[in-house]
Amino acid sequence: MIKYLRFIEIGYLVVSIVLAYETFANWTTHREKAYLYLAFSAAAVFMYFFKKRFRKKTEARNNRQKDQ
Repeated sequence: MIKYLRFIEIGYLVVSIVLAYETFANWTTHREKAYLYLAFSAAAVFMYFFKKRFRKKTEARNNRQKDQ
């Protein structure tokens, strides 16, 4: 389960990188799309850190249960 969550985290980073590239590629031609890509890229970075924090809490909880 934990390995699955790590792949999801990496997926968010990949999506963020792709959207950042699209932002810069469309900046001069389609400014409205660029802003949209930028917003989604920022959301993907936020989700990466959110999921990472959630995974660490889950790991800590599982370790505490194993110790008892």
